[in-house]
This record gives sequence, C-alpha cells and structure tokens, in this order.
Amino acid sequence: MPRIKRSVHARKKRRKVLDQAKGYWGLKHSSYTYAKEQVEHSLVYAYRDRKAKKRTFRRLWIMRINAAVRQHDLSYNQFIAGMKKDEIERDRKVLADLAVSDPAAFGKIAERAKAALQA
Repeated sequence: MPRIKRSVHARKKRRKVLDQAKGYWGLKHSSYTYAKEQVEHSLVYAYRDRKAKKRTFRRLWIMRINAAVRQHDLSYNQFIAGMKKDEIERDRKVLADLAVSDPAAFGKIAERAKAALQA
C-alpha cells in the first residue's frame, strides 16, 4: 500500500484556523490547539447571536413604539389591536422608524388606531 503524505493538507488546515483566530488575545491567536478551540466557540457564538439579534431588535422596536404611542394616550397592545381593526399593515420595524423620524405621521396612524378601537 502506498504511503500518503499529508503535510501540505495539515499545514493548510492549521493556517486556515490561525487566520480565523487573527486578533484573539494571548495564545489563542498563535497556538493551533488554543486557536482551534476558540474558533469553534466563536462560530457557535456567531450562530447563536445571529438568532438573538432578531429578538433584540424586535424588543427595541416594541419599546420605541410603546414610548411613542403613550404620548397619544394608548398602550402598545391597544395600538396594535386598533391597527388590526383598521387593517393598517405595517411591521414593527417601519413603525419604530416612523415614531423616531416622523412623529407627525406616526401620530396620524395612532389616531386612526384609536378611532378604530372606539368604533
């Protein structure tokens, strides 16, 4: 059976891991053993936090909408219920942006939602 020489592939594999570990503190950027472990953890964190980012932004948008709606004597859930009754279809991202950048336009939406609740 012929002998297989793996040195080129092994070096390439290690170089890839060390390139990914660039900027890490201590031995984690220079020692293959520590770098490999940290890169694996980092990839897990990156995957997890891509999911968490969506939750975090949704929470932020809801807080901003709630703060803006309170100025129009409504709570967040009343506002959302009023929007559904009036068949206004806007997602929370757009509503939060509107509340921050154009309070007048957001006020009109809030008044329509309030009127739909009272009707």
